[in-house]
Amino acid sequence: MRIHFQDRPWDIYVVLCYTIGTAAILLIIDVGSLLAIALVLFVPGYAIVSAIFPRGATISWAARIALSLGLSISVVPLLGLILNFTPWGIRFAPIAVMLAIFTVGISTGAYWRRMRLPPDRRLSLNVILAVPDWKQYGALDKGLTVALAASIVVAGGTLAYVVLTPLPGEIFTEFYILGPGGNASGYPTNLTVNGTGGVIIGVVNHEAATLNYTTRVDLVGVRIVYNATARFNDTVEVNRTTWSSFAVTLADGQNWTQRYTFRITATGLWKVQFLLFKDGDFSSAYRELHLYVRVA
Repeated sequence: MRIHFQDRPWDIYVVLCYTIGTAAILLIIDVGSLLAIALVLFVPGYAIVSAIFPRGATISWAARIALSLGLSISVVPLLGLILNFTPWGIRFAPIAVMLAIFTVGISTGAYWRRMRLPPDRRLSLNVILAVPDWKQYGALDKGLTVALAASIVVAGGTLAYVVLTPLPGEIFTEFYILGPGGNASGYPTNLTVNGTGGVIIGVVNHEAATLNYTTRVDLVGVRIVYNATARFNDTVEVNRTTWSSFAVTLADGQNWTQRYTFRITATGLWKVQFLLFKDGDFSSAYRELHLYVRVA
């Protein structure tokens, strides 16, 4: 069996098909998959290397693969950083779309650069796969070959077992608040009297079971008191008012978000407290978040 390409950039075709297909599947199932490993760790870097080095004799295939891995590991966090400053934020769907758009765009540039070259100067691959003649090998070579094949079978079986029967993961619930733009920034920490502040409340269930959550928002009046014993300023709760509560039922892996706006009618330092309760247990909060707001 012979694998060969040069006139047509079949490697870029494979990258484009894999990227578009995998991104579409991820957006449909809305959850991570083993299919996405190459989309994160290899494909973006390979597209960049193909665009930079369209000629076949520039670098070896080993260097090309190594650069692809290194560039992918470097580029993907940068794309996530860019997403953090957009209205979409660092979320599953925007990340999948961003990776797909980036890879398709760079691959298109790589295709254009390679097709401008004469066919004999384009990147090529020539691999011949053939069944070896067993009679040509001695007893030692045969033994080593059998041992190698057995180790590959054992390693493959072990990998399949780990993938198909994973150990139970950590059980927890994500509880977070984001700024009005959907990012971990821009929180309304300074307001005027009756000025409007806004946040996004989020809950993600990773408890391996369907749970009933209740989110409560309290306004807590606080004052700063100097602790002479510990020699630092401390905040003391003066009063508390419950503003709102939201009840939601989430299956394992599901998430819930809610935009929340508020107004504070008096000056001073206030704490907007977000409390999460689980399965109707209101004796103590399961998770707690807060935001200090100074009103002038």
